[in-house]
Amino acid sequence: MLKKQTVWLLTMLSLMIVLSVYYMTSPGSDQLSMIGYSETDVDETTSDMEDGNIDPVEAGEADEVSEAADGSVISQISSDQLFDSIRLQIQDERSAIKTQLEEVVASSSTTSEEKNQARSEMKQLEKVSTKESILEESILAEANYQDVLVRKDDDVVHVTVRADEELSKTEANNIMRSVMDEFGQISVDVKYQPIS
Repeated sequence: MLKKQTVWLLTMLSLMIVLSVYYMTSPGSDQLSMIGYSETDVDETTSDMEDGNIDPVEAGEADEVSEAADGSVISQISSDQLFDSIRLQIQDERSAIKTQLEEVVASSSTTSEEKNQARSEMKQLEKVSTKESILEESILAEANYQDVLVRKDDDVVHVTVRADEELSKTEANNIMRSVMDEFGQISVDVKYQPIS
């Protein structure tokens, strides 16, 4: 019988492999697309726009659909929709994990201990999602930010804030305190993304 941690690790690894293959085989995987985005790409584009090197329409201020050399369609997302697409991706990943856990609970071949562990992990996923939503809403209510994205990865909570101006130390400390109130003693990474 496999240990719970081994099952969890194998599940995560198989999910990573499936997603990696999907990302590599998707058309235009080297573009800033709905699937393969990175925050550094967005930051570089934003800094180029501020320097005047790129026109906002070229940078994805509006949705762009272009055609690659092989005829496939590449859809770029605007910086306004980036947080929403990240949220959807996180939600999809967690839904896949939850589905796998539900299969463990519904399986007649699993022990009651494994079923209890799966239920516990499902509750933990739900709790993390709820805490992230609460933090996003409370941080938005505290200050005049355009958008806030909170993501918990293992032992770090990443908070990215879209605002007109850079965060002050006081604002960053307030955000960190709010995260620690919600998640307890945990590392917090606060980032600022300018509104383009």
